[in-house]
Amino acid sequence: MARRGSRRTQFAMAAIVVAGGMATAAAAPDDPGDTDSTDLAPPPIALPGPNQFVSGLDLECFDTPGPTLNLTLQLRHINPVLIQLGLPPHAVVLRDLVQTCVPVAKNGVSPQPAALPFIQQTDLACYRIDAAPLPVPVTLTLNHLNPVLAGLPAHKDALIQPVQLCVPVAKNGVVPTPDILQLIQFIDLECYAVDPGAHPMFGVNLKQLNPQLGNIPNHGMALAPSPRQLCVPVVKNNQAIPPAVLNIVRWVDLEKFTASPPVLLPPVTVVLSHLNPLLLTLPRVPVTLQRAVGLMVPVSKNGAVPPPP
Repeated sequence: MARRGSRRTQFAMAAIVVAGGMATAAAAPDDPGDTDSTDLAPPPIALPGPNQFVSGLDLECFDTPGPTLNLTLQLRHINPVLIQLGLPPHAVVLRDLVQTCVPVAKNGVSPQPAALPFIQQTDLACYRIDAAPLPVPVTLTLNHLNPVLAGLPAHKDALIQPVQLCVPVAKNGVVPTPDILQLIQFIDLECYAVDPGAHPMFGVNLKQLNPQLGNIPNHGMALAPSPRQLCVPVVKNNQAIPPAVLNIVRWVDLEKFTASPPVLLPPVTVVLSHLNPLLLTLPRVPVTLQRAVGLMVPVSKNGAVPPPP
């Protein structure tokens, strides 16, 4: 009887082992290459269309005095309108940091979904530059591109002299993902002092778009027609820009209006690091965003509108 009980126990244990093996086999994926979907990286984000990106790009500019670079650069215009007008390549000397400009939404209207992930990561550091004035001022007719400002009239700016160069930066070491970085690392804007034509004063309510600045409260800003600047896209030192990216950044024209009065906000300190490949070796710079002094808004020049979408 003891032997029969022992054999029954052995048979039972064997059945458990077999059943367990079958369950394990059933749970295993049919394809050894199968992986949990949570381990897969999200697909890259497609580039937005030129009009989608540019029309939603509004940047609030803060006074952020910083170090002097004393760096000489060769700049070349890439906007079709300015190329057609014959504005030549020219040298500038990059001096001290004067402003940091960060993405915002106006009056509760967000950029188009295809452009939003890119605009959220577009931060610019604006440096004072030494540059020769244009031999003859170049007068341009400007129209607002952002839907919030569509009711404001066409107006004129006469380009006088380059005074700033705004270059792309990251904040606090948070570098955009490669699909986002491929675009914003090449946004270099040369800002001209202008002889401003007539333009009404206007006001907007601003909301920060960059996730790192979410604790900056929403606030209003009144914008004066003068002084103002026109910031136009350039390439530095004949840097090669991929064609698909060039087709977007060449249309980034931003008119910088002056806040009247400046807006004082709770201070937020961030550390800036450069994103453009030519400037990656420059040291990081801490700045404090507190005194908002202007707003850069998208415009078209002489009726040449960024291509759709």
